[in-house]
Amino acid sequence: MTVIAVIVFVSLYFVEAGYGMLVSARWGKLINNKVAWFFMEVPVFVAMMVLWALSPHRLDLVPLVFFLIFELHYFQRVFVFPFLMKGKSKMPIGIMLMGVGFNCLNAIMQGYWIFYESYNVNYSVFGLHYTDVQWLYSPHFILGTMLFFIGFFVNLRSDYIIRHLRKSPDDHNHYLPKGSMFNYVTSANYCGELMEWLGFAILTWSMAGLVFFIWTFANLVPRANTLYHKYQHDFKEEMEGKKLKRVIPFIY
Repeated sequence: MTVIAVIVFVSLYFVEAGYGMLVSARWGKLINNKVAWFFMEVPVFVAMMVLWALSPHRLDLVPLVFFLIFELHYFQRVFVFPFLMKGKSKMPIGIMLMGVGFNCLNAIMQGYWIFYESYNVNYSVFGLHYTDVQWLYSPHFILGTMLFFIGFFVNLRSDYIIRHLRKSPDDHNHYLPKGSMFNYVTSANYCGELMEWLGFAILTWSMAGLVFFIWTFANLVPRANTLYHKYQHDFKEEMEGKKLKRVIPFIY
């Protein structure tokens, strides 16, 4: 998974993933964006729930907390985010299917580690065992959880700003997002998501969580770069004089 993520990271600097502002029919038949987002994200929510339900450790407090944090993100992405979308935007079916494939693999990776494999290894940090309630008081869990929820709210706020760029249903133009984290980066929504999954990797202290963050980084950072250059081209005057970065404030 990590090797493939590196390949994806390099490739996306040369090939545009054609959805959102960069939508392209070369990735397959275009379908309703709301429908595509729902079916792309729902597999990970359901698969994770099944893995939790079948686990003999499903009521153990620490993995249950991990599960609820993970599912909070995907509940919003499956049952809230698509239905708040405005307009009649489309997504290529090829992009949707690739998302489905990754989400299924990621659910298996995260769920299998949390509910099954982690019980079979010496999974401890700072003298705390994975199943101990003390894990929830550890520095890495507190730091990771704080980072996850900060990223979660940055993501929600950024999506809200993007949704309200267009003032009427008949407006199909694109605009430069402003306000909140968009004062620092052009892809604030991606910045929030990176923070979420870095936080999840830290709070679970797992290789599975780390690989998920690497994948998120590999997918979103090159796309943020592409969007940054598109904004520079389309909104040259608005971008001039601003010290905006792509996705990581003050850095990139």
